[in-house]
Amino acid sequence: MKMVIQIRNIKIGDNLPFVLIAGPCVVESEELIFLTAGKISEIASKLGIQFIFKSSFKKANRTNLNSFSGLGDEKAISILRKVRDELNIPVLTDIHNESDIEKVKDAVDIIQIPAFLCRQTELLIAAGRSGLAVNIKKGQFLAPEDMKHAAEKVLSTGNRNIMLTERGTTFGYHNLVVDMRSLVIMRELGFPVVMDATHSVQLPSKENVSGGQPKFIKPLARAAAAVGIDALFLEVHPDPSKALSDAASQLPLSELEHLLVDIKAIDSVTKIVRKPS
Repeated sequence: MKMVIQIRNIKIGDNLPFVLIAGPCVVESEELIFLTAGKISEIASKLGIQFIFKSSFKKANRTNLNSFSGLGDEKAISILRKVRDELNIPVLTDIHNESDIEKVKDAVDIIQIPAFLCRQTELLIAAGRSGLAVNIKKGQFLAPEDMKHAAEKVLSTGNRNIMLTERGTTFGYHNLVVDMRSLVIMRELGFPVVMDATHSVQLPSKENVSGGQPKFIKPLARAAAAVGIDALFLEVHPDPSKALSDAASQLPLSELEHLLVDIKAIDSVTKIVRKPS
């Protein structure tokens, strides 16, 4: 089974060209969000790449109690709605509980299940019942084949618009390792597979904030494209050093276009080799 999902006019899966999912980690301000979304959209359009904007309306799993968690739900969601409606860009955001779904369902096109919550049965079922597409991030503690159980919970609602995302596996206490075999294994489950090349370089919960090794974002993205992916997930910020969340693992906006040129070239070769059956 090879599944193709559709988000508005964007089709994802089964050997189609990769789709870009990108944006700042969290909604910091309307100005930042519109600046970043507009620039990424411009780059994607120039390169002929389909684009879905991503930003979290809040961060519910911060390392430090005093870390920035958001502008406030209502304000942040209204900004995402404006991006979707005024820029005509599909939007993805995280949810952390069932009540979040009601808050965001009329403002976004895709809801994302964070890796830490990928086994939460009630949350997955509620996400499926929303009617929105659901992107499930693979838990850092799961083998890729175990993601079939998470997907089946959403499928049980009749919702087939599901993507599965690789974002690294815990190795020791403060490091993540990406096993590229997981992309193949999850694709064999029949769902479009996404590579999250930015969270995969995090050094989780080290000292008071999450750290990261951003120099590995590009190599991981290129390697994943060579294996075969349906979408590439990148957290992108105009100035990561000033980001209010995940500052150590976001890609500078200025470096995005060059990376996407590489990914598009690799993806086109990979997709030629992997012709649809």
